[in-house]
Amino acid sequence: MEPITMAKLADILDGTIISGDLDLEIDMVSTDSRTAQKGSLFIPLKGERFDGHDFIYDAVINREVGAILTEKPLKDIDISQLAVIEVEDTLQALKDIASYNRARFNIPVIAITGSTGKTTTKDMIYGVLSTKYDVLATEGNLNNEIGLPLTLLRLNSNHDMAVVELGMNELGEIHRLVEIAMPDVAIITNIGLSHIGKLKSQDNIFKAKMEIFDYFHEGCMAILNGDDPYLKTVEEEFTYPIIYIGTGDVYLKAYDIEPNGDSGISYYIDVDSTSYKIELSIPGVHNVYNSLFAVAVGLMYEIDMELIKKALYNFQLGSMRLNIFTTDYGVKIIDDVYNANPESMRVALSVLGDMESRRKIAILGDMLELGSYSKKAHKNVGKWIVKENIDLLITMGRDSKYIGIGARELGMDNNIYHFNCNKDVIEYLDTLIDTGDTILVKGSRGMQMEQIVHHLRERR
Repeated sequence: MEPITMAKLADILDGTIISGDLDLEIDMVSTDSRTAQKGSLFIPLKGERFDGHDFIYDAVINREVGAILTEKPLKDIDISQLAVIEVEDTLQALKDIASYNRARFNIPVIAITGSTGKTTTKDMIYGVLSTKYDVLATEGNLNNEIGLPLTLLRLNSNHDMAVVELGMNELGEIHRLVEIAMPDVAIITNIGLSHIGKLKSQDNIFKAKMEIFDYFHEGCMAILNGDDPYLKTVEEEFTYPIIYIGTGDVYLKAYDIEPNGDSGISYYIDVDSTSYKIELSIPGVHNVYNSLFAVAVGLMYEIDMELIKKALYNFQLGSMRLNIFTTDYGVKIIDDVYNANPESMRVALSVLGDMESRRKIAILGDMLELGSYSKKAHKNVGKWIVKENIDLLITMGRDSKYIGIGARELGMDNNIYHFNCNKDVIEYLDTLIDTGDTILVKGSRGMQMEQIVHHLRERR
């Protein structure tokens, strides 16, 4: 971030200066004592299982931070050489500093939310915009009330624009995030079932996602999925401009979509009466939607279509997100263990279904945080197993057994196996897999199914 004095920080935060030079300038903030930099500002945060104030000594002694925000009096630490400001709430202080830093720069901020596809869409938009501009983007999926402020605190005068991801698991969370980010362009990828266990209904999920527009003002623009049954109705009562993307009667329409197995997918769009073929090196119809958002943003900021096409063709997914590789023993693995919800399960199974393979094997773990909807949601995944002609289903966990029940109800009588842990799955796989198989591994992060992927990768 651009330098800011301790005196100004105290003013922004309505904090009390305990010690230190008021003219000391801070240009770096850390919330982790293990990675704090010399001379930086350390902000200790409190969580359910930790309190960052317990690590202030480490930050001061081992990392030589120059300044500290604190909610508590500092004991057993010589603060004579430190700049210290006492505040009521360090998390709120982090947000307030980030909000201040964002407001210092008159640049566009593009914010992305949705039930699935947020990170991939954000990364595609970043890739397209980076062909012409210096862009700040959320690292990974640091999209919550800590991650977003830390992203915006990296904003400086070199940046032309910023692309940020907004996550949520309760009503009001996105409202609090956009109060900090103040986006000029807001994107909602879709309205699915993620976090329905806490939000209780898809209507509430829609309501939560719509909070992205709470701080919209004149000149702002929305970009929405026109194929989503919730989002396509937004324009009926919306007072700001909307660009719709999708495959139907929308502003930016993908047509002649052609899956190419694990080598990718292609489609056509029309821009200014000219037809363009967009080729992606990653599979899945869902990535057509993700890339359409990137095209729309690129066109909005006057990037040439040839540069957009090149950026999208060169795009690669992050770790554990539909990462496809072939083992030394000739088995193709689709590693999609980053997370799981009903929509992403359907997407991953469609990718597996499109593969040319001797056998198509799905190893699926529990989808967490679905609450009372869990049983129904898992049974629905079983329907997609049958639709995609999956040859063998292996489930692992507690509620994933309902995937097999759903598949049996539609006629998949054999080749369904259920296990309680990753270890048992691994032992069974060693008796089963053979050259020419394609295996999808997918489940929520809490299921730790990367253990299965690691075994398949290292197996000889």
